[in-house]
Amino acid sequence: MKQIVLASGNKGKLKEFAEMLQDFKVEVLPQSQFDVPEVAETGTTFVENAIIKARHAAEITGLPAIADDSGLEVDALDGAPGIYSARYSGDNATEVGNYQKLLTNLEGVEQRSARFQCVLVYMRHAKDPTPVICQASWEGRIGFEPVGEQGHGYDPVFIPENETRSAAQLSADEKNAVSHRGKALELLVKAMSEKGQLA
Repeated sequence: MKQIVLASGNKGKLKEFAEMLQDFKVEVLPQSQFDVPEVAETGTTFVENAIIKARHAAEITGLPAIADDSGLEVDALDGAPGIYSARYSGDNATEVGNYQKLLTNLEGVEQRSARFQCVLVYMRHAKDPTPVICQASWEGRIGFEPVGEQGHGYDPVFIPENETRSAAQLSADEKNAVSHRGKALELLVKAMSEKGQLA
């Protein structure tokens, strides 16, 4: 069983990755299992931050690492919250605090198009000069109030394209089939397979 460390402690993400990689005899382990401390995300783009996180996790654990950097871009807010999605409402940000701040900032705004972006990076080791990088997006719009119990992050206020339900009302299978992370993970699995990095 090949072990890959996920450069995140997010249980929702861990579950999504584990489900997508279970057919490949890959065990996805959270970096928290190795006491990997959080690393400062000093990049200005999703790609830079994902590389920083993957390299950090690979360096400390000695295992190959996958990192994702993802976030929500809202057109009316010039792409905010963007790379700051997880800490949009401040240093002690919570998921609810983040989407409440977003709804407040969009009060009176009718044009609410938005998309989730996900960049995934796979590094074979900390000094990997050619990490696998995959990117995908999930188009939609921001609703006027939070709805739904599934998912995490901004899911309760994000209404995917061609949907009346929020992302937090979709089942895990429905979401994985269309979400930014599901699509990026599919691309990553394909790229890793082509390079012989998956069994």
